[in-house]
Amino acid sequence: MEMSEDGINSEEYPTEIHDYLTAFEKSLDSVDEMLKTMMSVSRSELLQKFEPLEQAKLDLVSLYTLNSVFWVYLAVQGINPKEHPVKKELERIRTYMNKVKEIADKKKAAKLDKGAASRFVRNALWEPNDENEHASKTPAKGKKRKMD
Repeated sequence: MEMSEDGINSEEYPTEIHDYLTAFEKSLDSVDEMLKTMMSVSRSELLQKFEPLEQAKLDLVSLYTLNSVFWVYLAVQGINPKEHPVKKELERIRTYMNKVKEIADKKKAAKLDKGAASRFVRNALWEPNDENEHASKTPAKGKKRKMD
C-alpha cells in the first residue's frame, strides 16, 4: 500500500482527486478548530457578549451550519437531501437570515438629521432682508471701477 505524505492511502481513490481531498481535509481541520473554540465557551457566556441582533445572527449561523453538515451526511449515505425535510429547514433558516439582514441594514441606514436639513434648506432659500438689500445697493468702499 502506498501512503501519501498526509497519511491518506492513494490506492483507495483516483489520483486525479488527490488535491481536492487534501483541500477538503484542510477545510475539515479548520472547521474542527473553529468548533473547538466555540465549544470551549459556554453558550450563555458567549451570548452575554453580544447584542440581541448579534445573538440572532450567531444562532442562525449555528443552525445553518449544523443543518448543512447533516445535508452532507445524508448525501454521503446515499440519501437525496433534496427530498429530505432538511431542505425545508435550510430554506426556513435562510428566510430568517434574510430578515435579520434587513433589520441590520435598517439600523445601518443613514438617518435624517432634521435640524441640519432645515438649516440647509433655509440657507439655500436665503432671502435678503432690508439691511442686506441696502448694503448690497451701495458700492463697497475701496473698490473703484474703471469706466471706459
